[in-house]
Amino acid sequence: MATSELNFKHLRYFWTVARAGTIAEAGRLLGLAPHSISAQLATFEGALGVTLFRRSGRRLVLTEAGERILGDAERIFALGDHILESVREDSLRRSLPFRIGIPDAMPKSVVHRLIEPALHTERPGRLVCREAPLAELLAELAVRRLDLIIADRPIPPTVSVRGHSTLLGESALTMFAAPALAARLANGFPATLDGAPFLLPGEDVTHRAGLLQWFDAHGVQPSIVAEFDDSALMKAFGQASAGAFAAPTMIADYVCQQYGVQALGEVTGVTTQVYAITTERRLSHPAMQAIHEAAGKMG
Repeated sequence: MATSELNFKHLRYFWTVARAGTIAEAGRLLGLAPHSISAQLATFEGALGVTLFRRSGRRLVLTEAGERILGDAERIFALGDHILESVREDSLRRSLPFRIGIPDAMPKSVVHRLIEPALHTERPGRLVCREAPLAELLAELAVRRLDLIIADRPIPPTVSVRGHSTLLGESALTMFAAPALAARLANGFPATLDGAPFLLPGEDVTHRAGLLQWFDAHGVQPSIVAEFDDSALMKAFGQASAGAFAAPTMIADYVCQQYGVQALGEVTGVTTQVYAITTERRLSHPAMQAIHEAAGKMG
């Protein structure tokens, strides 16, 4: 062989001639003059050191060496087509809506901070946020109606859904209260919570049990005036001085600013987690990567 490098342009010309059967037809398909195709084939045969065609009437028939090389060429171009198709599919996938499931009990301010950066990816597409109980969202994820669930727990072991749970972050809890109530509770916290009005998260909230254990450990029994599955509604009641409440420390500044409340102190030893639940092990979608990066900056 005259050269150690394969000229893929020559390989494409050879492949086209082999499929067309004549140099004239190959030239028509490639938009080249027949003499140019003949010259390129002669160069290709010289580089390989073999004869690729023999003439049979007006048509060109592959030699044994030509048959072997055609088989290799078919595989090479099929792989090339597959690569191009994969790129096209990926581009299409990135432009399609990205569907996120959010359980009712998830703090919406946490979710907003996580998914907002996904709007600024190179191809953000359109975010579709669906709110429902976790079990319902997992069922939709299983049939690919959702791309991602952001939850405060991994997939429960009792749920037969094939998926992957990735821990995005973890946060301690902080107690908050409206200014008038905070003035009564701040000095001597947490003992001052004993008998104080308190807004308890609903049974579906993972840190509820930890809160109740924390009360017992500190010997305080707040007066539970209401329970909420929706954390935003709970904060709204807290803003109206209905009672103290707990929220993730990672959004403490936001909670104080948005609801006009004050921080009383941290609920030591009690944390809340944030998980990404997907059907794919890797968070490969640009929106998922943006969410994962945003989680790394939260603390």
